[in-house]
Amino acid sequence: MVDLLGLLAFGELTAFERMATDARMAPTLADKIELGRMAAAEFAHFEAIGNELHRLGVDLEQAMAPFVSALTAFHNLTAPSDWLESLVKAYVGDNIAADFYREIAGRLEPEPRSLVLSVLADTGHAAFAVERVRAAIASNPVMAGRLALWARRLVGEALTQAQRVAADRDALTGLLAGVGDLEEIAEIFNRIMAAHRQRMAALGLSA
Repeated sequence: MVDLLGLLAFGELTAFERMATDARMAPTLADKIELGRMAAAEFAHFEAIGNELHRLGVDLEQAMAPFVSALTAFHNLTAPSDWLESLVKAYVGDNIAADFYREIAGRLEPEPRSLVLSVLADTGHAAFAVERVRAAIASNPVMAGRLALWARRLVGEALTQAQRVAADRDALTGLLAGVGDLEEIAEIFNRIMAAHRQRMAALGLSA
């Protein structure tokens, strides 16, 4: 549980940083304000995890430290070049990770599971991203191909870094290993990819 909370904490901290940075690329003041609100919500999630780790007697920075390298590498390799790429990254990349964390959370006791699920709750970014991306594609259909390729790259990089984390942190993979057989684990990843395809369709992009 400490590993999962540490991973989530650093994920929420980087989500806050990215949304605050992405707001600079926003085309309108309304978009800047909306993204700023969502960034604040992500930081509130980070604080909630920090409070729980403190309650458990665990140092927040030490809990996050094992995951800094992998997550930083992912974000460095997938830095968006424009506003639309930043929206697709947050909507596609972050939600694949969130789906995976939810699967792990299902193996936790009720209290920590409730915290994890509350932290993973959407801050409004999903509807925000879908609306803006679909509007952009409607006005310029050529954008769809570029953004679909971008989303595929995000998924590939996310899976690479997830494998890296799994190889380094037996405690996390142990939670999934406790699921049962390989068929059930395969079903978990089938659910994650099915949800990904639905999100891509919501954006108006091919998976």
